[in-house]
Amino acid sequence: MRSFLFAFLFIVSLVPLSSQELSCTITVNSDQVAQTNQQVFRTLERSLNDFVNKNKWTNRVYKENERVNAQMYITITEYESNRFKGNIQIQSSRPVFNTSYETPIFNYKDNQFNFEYIEFQPLIFNENVYESNLVSVISYYVYLILGLDADTFSLEGGSDNFRKAQNIVTQAQSGNSAGWSQSTDRSRFELVDNLLSNTYREYRVAMYNYHRKGIDILADNNSTGKQVIAGTMKLFETMINRRPNAFLMQTFFDAKSDEIQNVFSDGPKVDVVKLKETLNRIAPLYSSTWNEIKY
Repeated sequence: MRSFLFAFLFIVSLVPLSSQELSCTITVNSDQVAQTNQQVFRTLERSLNDFVNKNKWTNRVYKENERVNAQMYITITEYESNRFKGNIQIQSSRPVFNTSYETPIFNYKDNQFNFEYIEFQPLIFNENVYESNLVSVISYYVYLILGLDADTFSLEGGSDNFRKAQNIVTQAQSGNSAGWSQSTDRSRFELVDNLLSNTYREYRVAMYNYHRKGIDILADNNSTGKQVIAGTMKLFETMINRRPNAFLMQTFFDAKSDEIQNVFSDGPKVDVVKLKETLNRIAPLYSSTWNEIKY
C-alpha cells in the first residue's frame, strides 16, 4: 500500500498544477520590407510565440480552459542591421457565460514599436532589469491583457498586473526608446498610469459592470443585461465630464463599439433613444456606429 501511495504521489507531482496564462498568437508581417531572406522574421515570430505562451507571468493558478485568448500582429515597416521599426496591434477577448461567444476586451494599435533583435537571441523577461525594448513592449502588453481580463471578472481585479506593467514602463524609460515617455501623448506610460489612477476609476468599474453584470447575463436575462450595459455608459459620462477626451475611452470603444451596436439592435427593446444620446456625448467619433442602432 505504501509503495502504491508513493507511486501515485510521484505521478501527480509530474502533472503541472497550472498552465500558462495566455493563449496568444503572434504574427510578424514583413511584407513592407524589401528583404530577400525572410528567415529572421520567421525566427522572430516563433521566438515571440514561445516567449509569451511558455512563460509563467503571474502566481495565479490557471486551468487550461481559463487561458486568456489574445493576438498580437506585428507589422515591420523598416529593417536594417538587426534594427526593426514598425507597429503592433494587440487584441484580446474572453468567453461570455453560457454562450460560445467571445467578447472583445482590448483592441489597440501601438505605432511606436522600434527594437533591435539578433536572430536566435534568447528573449528573457526580468521585471527588475531592462533587457531590450522588444522584451519590454511585449511583456508590457502581456500584463495589460491579463489586467484587463481580470478587471472583467472582479472589480479592479487587474491591479497587480497593471502595477507590473507600470514597473516595466519605469525600467524601459532608461532605454530611451519611443513610446515610453511621460511627455508623449497616448504613450504606454499614459495608458497604464490612467488605469491605476483614481481619476479614471469609472473606467474600471464600467469594465466590471459591463462584462460581469451585463454581457455575462444576456443569455439568461437579456433585458436586465441590456439595462446594465446602458447604465454603464452613464459611468463614462461622469468620467468625461471630469476628463474630456480620456485616452481610456478610445481604448474601450475601439474594442466595444460594434458589440454595443449589435447588442442593442436585437432582442428585448430598451430605450435606445436615450442610450444613443449618451453614446454620442461620450464617444462622438463612433456616431456612424450608433446610428446603426435602430431596434
